[in-house]
Amino acid sequence: MKRRVVVTGLGAVTPIGNTVEEFWNNAKAGKVGIGEITKFDTADYKVKVAAEVKGFVAKEHMDFKAAKRMELFSQYAVAAAAEAYKDSGLDIEKEDAFRAGVIVGSGIGSLQVIEREYEKILTKGPGRVNPLMVPLMISNMAAGNISIQLGLKGKCTNVVTACASGTNCIGDALRAIQYDDADIMFAGGTESCICPTGVAGFTSLTALSTSQDPMRASIPFDKDRDGFVLGEGAGVVVLEELEHARARGARIYAEVTGYGATGDAYHITSPAEDGKGAAMAMTLAMKEGGITPSQVDYINAHGTSTHHNDLFETRAIKAAFGDAAKDVVINSTKSMIGHLLGAAGGVEFITCVKTIQDGFIHQTVGTKEVDPDCDLFYAVGAPVEKEVNYVLTNSLGFGGHNATLLLKKYEL
Repeated sequence: MKRRVVVTGLGAVTPIGNTVEEFWNNAKAGKVGIGEITKFDTADYKVKVAAEVKGFVAKEHMDFKAAKRMELFSQYAVAAAAEAYKDSGLDIEKEDAFRAGVIVGSGIGSLQVIEREYEKILTKGPGRVNPLMVPLMISNMAAGNISIQLGLKGKCTNVVTACASGTNCIGDALRAIQYDDADIMFAGGTESCICPTGVAGFTSLTALSTSQDPMRASIPFDKDRDGFVLGEGAGVVVLEELEHARARGARIYAEVTGYGATGDAYHITSPAEDGKGAAMAMTLAMKEGGITPSQVDYINAHGTSTHHNDLFETRAIKAAFGDAAKDVVINSTKSMIGHLLGAAGGVEFITCVKTIQDGFIHQTVGTKEVDPDCDLFYAVGAPVEKEVNYVLTNSLGFGGHNATLLLKKYEL
């Protein structure tokens, strides 16, 4: 018998706000967090814009000494987890710490520390490399640092599936609670790779938008879209077994009722052209949740603003939903915050929770004229206000990783 799992805490660091409240208020207002790259000189780069986190000061969120032993992706993760912990009302001192775990992923870890330390090898020799280079760099340290900072001693892992990492992490955390490996899980994703290597690599792949207009760079489903905008940040949520949450009088935001994960077995960067892998992930999530496509009110699309993703994801929704595809409201949070890679699924999951709470589906900002081949309803031009009971959120990662979660409005 699978146990029921609910959401009891939210935490976010994003390009449009370093708390959930600030992020969500700005998302509702359609604020775009994209601008000129300030982290390095882009004179020699085709790509000039990104969605950077603004005004983040690590020591305001964690112990100063601990922060110095973390790269930005870990700092963002710990800050988001600390917010989620406070929001949940948990007191880990009163819990069995071995029943509280962490699954928080990062697609890349720290490219910055590799850049810095390789430069030292070339200029000063290998003996000058930072002794902490490896623990600063590796992607599991986001989860590890959250565990250390909050005293969580249960299952502590990270799923690395590129742009699907955050969603797969939440899905695996759901399973851990459903099947009694834990009562409480901190789950989500984090990323920070707006740096020369990150931008150069994605540019060479022709994945990034070369637009220099912040309002027309990330334009999912638009006929003029030309690539995604690199973003950064973290989204971490607290998942909890229902009876455990009720026993301590927790505020319950929503229930997670389905998870689907598939592989395209097709191409290292492109989704499958027929969308069937992503369609199956959605179908599996709905099947587990015991619902039909016509019951889904809203889909938070992966919606990257690349030609292939938006077209093939549209095909996937049609394949999974059939006639119901034309009735569901779809949007892309990436239109405001860019693509947070491994963190995207975490932040977009939070968007889904807040959408259920407020009955407010934010618009896909910046998109003006929808591609004729993308012929569904993408909330272009204005937000949609309606009661939202069931939500799907999609994440699709390089390597053919497809992940979908189903959330529903909580009821006893």
